[in-house]
Amino acid sequence: MKTLIVEDDFTTRLLLQELLKGYGPCDVAVNGKEGVDAAQLASEAGKPYDLICLDIMMPEMDRQEALRKIRDNEEARGILSTMGAKVLMTTALGDVKSVNAAYTSLCDGYLTKPIHQKILVEELRKLKLIP
Repeated sequence: MKTLIVEDDFTTRLLLQELLKGYGPCDVAVNGKEGVDAAQLASEAGKPYDLICLDIMMPEMDRQEALRKIRDNEEARGILSTMGAKVLMTTALGDVKSVNAAYTSLCDGYLTKPIHQKILVEELRKLKLIP
């Protein structure tokens, strides 16, 4: 499983890298713009990400715009959002409005911080990224 972690918080980036490293390579972007660029470059190289962990509150480009651009790039390559990268939103915001907005933006899953290994693994299984 090839993963892109898009997260501006250093500690959360390290945590996610540690939790996911056993499942395959993990790349990191520190803001939404870098995340969109990394996803596009990987796709153009024929090696798209299987999982994108996307923080909701980021500098340069918020999650809604970043996710829309990622999905637009996939669509331009003929990939439907259901067949593209699985996008897992990571955030400290657990309120209903934030969760609904994330799913409306075509994310595949939602994790609230602090992220716990057991819950992350359950989500990866639900997304059929791991057995």
